[in-house]
Amino acid sequence: MTHEEVMALMEEIGLPYAYHHFAEGESPDLPFAVFLYPGSNNFSADGKVYFKTDRLNIEIYTDIKNIELEQQTEAVLDGHGIFYEKSEVWIESENLYEVLYQMEV
Repeated sequence: MTHEEVMALMEEIGLPYAYHHFAEGESPDLPFAVFLYPGSNNFSADGKVYFKTDRLNIEIYTDIKNIELEQQTEAVLDGHGIFYEKSEVWIESENLYEVLYQMEV
């Protein structure tokens, strides 16, 4: 999946989003999303990268548990045939939930 396709995926989710983070003082009202490529899981052959795979994290931030938003996000990922892992944390210092979707693209 190209970066342009990931951007289209983020558009389809329908939340304000940024790569990695919003600039100081420019984050939108909740809910919002960020995405980033924290690494890769490339396949090698003959000592070279044979097939490139990027890890992609999509982080959804809300101030309340929002099942409908999670279902909406998962419907987009499922619609594109993307396998993902999901986790959730409460960020006490920010009073926010972070729902993290991790996948390879």
